Amino acid sequence: MAIARLHGGPLDGQLLPLENPDLDRLIVPYSETQVVYARKGDLERTGDSDGPTEAEFWFVESQDDIDPYSDSASDRR
Repeated sequence: MAIARLHGGPLDGQLLPLENPDLDRLIVPYSETQVVYARKGDLERTGDSDGPTEAEFWFVESQDDIDPYSDSASDRR
């Protein structure tokens, strides 16, 4: 199994399992929309004894506008 390391966007810093390490794009659900991440660079840690294979994915876009304050305390009142 491989790991996708996400950079930028609302899922910055998250690690996701990556069943197919050859993927070049990820479309990930986020709240009520979807976000798109694109792979940059080569796979890392591809050896048998150096841990799980990693791929870095960077934020490209979201399907809808993302409001970073939509889950604030004032919205829940």
